[in-house]
Amino acid sequence: MAGHAQGNVLIRVGTFPNITHPQAMVAKANGWFEKAMGPQVKIEWKSFNAGPIAIEALFSGAIDMAYVGPNPTINGYVHSDGEALRVVAGATSGAAALIVRRDAGIEKPEDFHGKRIASPQLGNTQDVALRAWLKAHGMKTIDKGGDVQVIPLANPDQLNLFLKKELDAAWAPEPWATRLIREGNGRLFLDERTLWPSGQFVTTNLVVSTKFLRGHPDLVKNWLRTHVELTDWINGHPAEARKILNNQIQKETGKALPQEVIDEAFSRLQVTYDPFRLALLNAAKSAFEAGFLGSRMPDLSGLYELTLLNQVLAEKGKKAVQ
Repeated sequence: MAGHAQGNVLIRVGTFPNITHPQAMVAKANGWFEKAMGPQVKIEWKSFNAGPIAIEALFSGAIDMAYVGPNPTINGYVHSDGEALRVVAGATSGAAALIVRRDAGIEKPEDFHGKRIASPQLGNTQDVALRAWLKAHGMKTIDKGGDVQVIPLANPDQLNLFLKKELDAAWAPEPWATRLIREGNGRLFLDERTLWPSGQFVTTNLVVSTKFLRGHPDLVKNWLRTHVELTDWINGHPAEARKILNNQIQKETGKALPQEVIDEAFSRLQVTYDPFRLALLNAAKSAFEAGFLGSRMPDLSGLYELTLLNQVLAEKGKKAVQ
């Protein structure tokens, strides 16, 4: 439940200092949600570096909502027996790619036999995508009796190992995919968008704790209205939005991204409020087949609560999301 600060409602929101969380980063920089929600609502932003930690914070009641990736969302829903959270909107699509080291001798899928490939974290969104892609091309990881070594490794470490020639490839989110190309002697082997219908798949969702959603549907609806307006503004003012976002990344991490990195990374990213529900359900199937969701495919039918988003879209004369 939301806390109360000096008679005001307090909303605690988790997000990452990353280009795949643009609505949150732009809003933090210019107080967009604070202005829209009004003086009776206090917003407390909490920064995280990984989705599973943000979901744990949601579980424990430390935050009320979070911008987070699909696989931590699915895991949180499954581990709480469908009780803890609901997806109420999308935030971004795209922005992940398979990058190979230029001198690793990889030209076609079969060349990955015997190679070392990194993903950011065991069971995370890119890790699941990588394992599903290998399986689709008839390859197995070493733990499944095959000859491809998948190494879960933090993105900055991936770049270091590319430079040392100790990694052959990585399935990386932006801006790291671009950094591997520009700084790590990497080459784009596969843009993940090419694997999905219409080139769209979930990168970041807006997730709300079920308790908060039931207790404060009016606040969630106001938040969603602002989220949609922010999405439209970012898409209508891309250069200005990237500048604000990069300044906010610098404020939170101490380092801005080079302009050419942020521009290339954004070329593979779509800012959206559509959660691409069917894409997430497909990703869940891949996660289950990779052994991350238990012995039975979980029922995810209650994961989405899109009524409030569709009410906001109807108000604005926009098409409903499915």
